[in-house]
Amino acid sequence: MTQQEIEHEQTFVDTVYRQLETSTKAAEALAKEGYGRGSLGHEGGLVERDAMVFQAAKRIATLNAAHEGLVFGRLDLSAAEEAPRYIGRIGLRDENRDSLLVDWRAPAAAVFYQATAADPQGVVRRRVLRCAGAKVVAVEDDLLDAESELAGELPIVGEGALMAQLSRARDRSMHSIVATIQAEQDKAIRAPSKGVVLITGGPGTGKTVVALHRAAYLLYTDRGRYERGGVLVVGPSGVFMRYIERVLPSLGETAVALRSLGEVVDGIKSFRHDAPAVADVKGAARMAELMRRLSRQAVPDAPRELRMFYRDDRIVLTGRDLNYLRRQLLGQGRRNRQLPRVASTLMDAMWRQVTGERGRVRGKDEFIDEMLGTTAFVEFALTWWPVLDATTVLRWLRDPELLARVGEGVVSREDQALLLESWQADDWSVEDVALLDELRYELGDAPEKNDHDPDPLAHLVDENMPELTTITDREFSRGPVTTTRTEDDGFSHVLVDEAQDLTPMQWRMVGRRGRTATWTIVGDPAQSSWPVPADANRAREDALGDKARHSFHLSTNYRNSQEIYDFAAAYASRVGLDADLPDAVRSTGVGPEERSVDDLREGVHAAVTELAGAVEGTVGIVVPVARRAEVSQWLASWPEHAAAAAGGADARIAVLTGLDTKGLEFDGIVVVQPEEIEQESQTGRATLYVVLTRATQRMILVEQA
Repeated sequence: MTQQEIEHEQTFVDTVYRQLETSTKAAEALAKEGYGRGSLGHEGGLVERDAMVFQAAKRIATLNAAHEGLVFGRLDLSAAEEAPRYIGRIGLRDENRDSLLVDWRAPAAAVFYQATAADPQGVVRRRVLRCAGAKVVAVEDDLLDAESELAGELPIVGEGALMAQLSRARDRSMHSIVATIQAEQDKAIRAPSKGVVLITGGPGTGKTVVALHRAAYLLYTDRGRYERGGVLVVGPSGVFMRYIERVLPSLGETAVALRSLGEVVDGIKSFRHDAPAVADVKGAARMAELMRRLSRQAVPDAPRELRMFYRDDRIVLTGRDLNYLRRQLLGQGRRNRQLPRVASTLMDAMWRQVTGERGRVRGKDEFIDEMLGTTAFVEFALTWWPVLDATTVLRWLRDPELLARVGEGVVSREDQALLLESWQADDWSVEDVALLDELRYELGDAPEKNDHDPDPLAHLVDENMPELTTITDREFSRGPVTTTRTEDDGFSHVLVDEAQDLTPMQWRMVGRRGRTATWTIVGDPAQSSWPVPADANRAREDALGDKARHSFHLSTNYRNSQEIYDFAAAYASRVGLDADLPDAVRSTGVGPEERSVDDLREGVHAAVTELAGAVEGTVGIVVPVARRAEVSQWLASWPEHAAAAAGGADARIAVLTGLDTKGLEFDGIVVVQPEEIEQESQTGRATLYVVLTRATQRMILVEQA
């Protein structure tokens, strides 16, 4: 049925792309005609040319930009005479001028974002189309009005099929449960836009989907505000972000930024996690003090002394002098922002050593002009106080002596050893990204510099005020320093999923991007992978400030079968997790199976083969971190499964660690060496609990005897 629905939608999408090509040709013809108007020989023709060419160019640019993900939504409406309404990046009409595709910003598209099962607004089925170029690769449905006569005729594909099946059940109590799910989710979606919305609930309660629909709802009800500032969606991993891309398919190319925790900082991407012990150190709130101290250190390779001659005087700035000047500059603000003061600070100190009669008579202005024209002084200033970026400065901590100096009283010797080893890697980890952001904040933004200006100190001097003769004069007369904006902290709304996993340092990072934003925060404390929740909660409160809070709790698990969730809940109770235990609403009659095997490789092979044959959808193989590479090699070597595992983000069978499964779900799960997952970190029990709640139909646990 799924394939038939995809083929059906492909037929329509092909029609839309043909019309797009026709519209593009028409716009190009209009541009050509416009250029022709310019040869009419009078001023009116030139005006017409400019107007026509401008409008045509604007239309061509719009049409060209729409090719990727052109069609993404469909609405089937309860009004029997009304045809399905397709939603896309732009609006298109067919050759009869009838609407073919509705622009997502148009009023007619509003219900695509606003309709819910509690308030369908005339929508029976909402369908999301996921496309790769012009090819439809998947569809996902929501049945919003199960009571409509049309509901029984429409196929329901994807996760929405579960809700449809529940809604269509003949059991009255089942209808009541579904209505409860819909009502509690709808309240969270339509919560007040101001302040902070906190959405909690156990596994499978739909927290992520509710939060994403809330983002869509906010964008549509107050488009101007949220499009201007943008919406930032932060999730735990790259795998998770790819998983949710289909939920918000088209809120505008720039309106929504989907970023994993390793991608929050512009210009940096990381998907590699440190070992749990290292991650615990890097995530701690005390690392903020370590980064502050580091940002104030002398540049390791910078000169330690300045020696120059001026007229009859020998000028020397010793290491002690330079340390004093460095502290003086840092006392006035962040490091990079002091660049305009560096030359004047150095020359003020040097001028105090000028005692020759000739120098005093001629004055300080001539001294400054001569120093600015001296290569030795210019080179010293640029190397003693260079523009610093966070990645360069964090690499300084590869020096054990420097780490010991700045880490004294902040990071223990044992933790320093862990950090030193981790920073020998060529790439940054996800946990490093928050440290880099902290450093970037502590260093500050640098003044704008024209790379084509031959003057190496051009960014320290205001060229628009040539009448001023000294750096000090320029400094105090120029007003605020113009800076290059590097902190992308202007979002209007910030949505954080799996919020219980954010470390204190990650909360500081995300908080900078939402100082004036409204927030949606989604999580379940029992699933936390951070070992000191109280520290993370304090950092979260600092990030949110005094914004009003609105709390919503989701209580029904519609992901897991009752058999699977009862198993997970029993585990949580046994190991002492204070878990939020929602009610599972469906049963498959098949419970989880625990297997003890002599040969782990063969045991995993047998379990994967069994589940791949038993379920139609995805199968996750969840392993301890230390075994991921090994099990991935096993999977690649099994001929019958290699193809199913080769599709990257769309792979039917995938190998993941426990943390990778956050926010995801699979039809079947094979849990490899669960005791090792439990023991690999301080929060291993919570991680294993998460793993045990990822399967919708079948789960097999494989342990070596």
